[in-house]
Amino acid sequence: MSRLQLALNVPDLEGSVAFYSKLFGVEPAKRRPGYANFALAEPPLKLVLIEGEAGQDTRLDHLGVEVENTEQVTNATDRLKEAGLATFEENDTTCCYALQDKVWVHGPGREPWEVYVVKADAGDSDGPDRRR
Repeated sequence: MSRLQLALNVPDLEGSVAFYSKLFGVEPAKRRPGYANFALAEPPLKLVLIEGEAGQDTRLDHLGVEVENTEQVTNATDRLKEAGLATFEENDTTCCYALQDKVWVHGPGREPWEVYVVKADAGDSDGPDRRR
């Protein structure tokens, strides 16, 4: 099963976690300092919350599609390249407290999209990757 990912920079992580827990009726799947994510089956969504600066408006960090395996990331990479899109690949990268393979593209408004697979949990040692 694939699911869409929406990553937001939020000014109040605790308040956002409380709000989205109520909205979706579940607690976060992962909590780390400055980070939380909700892995929802219905609707199929990975909502990522990244702590931003106090007082800022919530803003889009990036969008993504989480897939089940590396082969799907490779297939997406090939398809995107064949479609003439510029891609940036990251394999065995640590991001959002997880070991991942991913490919990045940008939409027409420069919005970053990733197609990625989570290969393993990476513990408490890292935070969100902002190298895009």
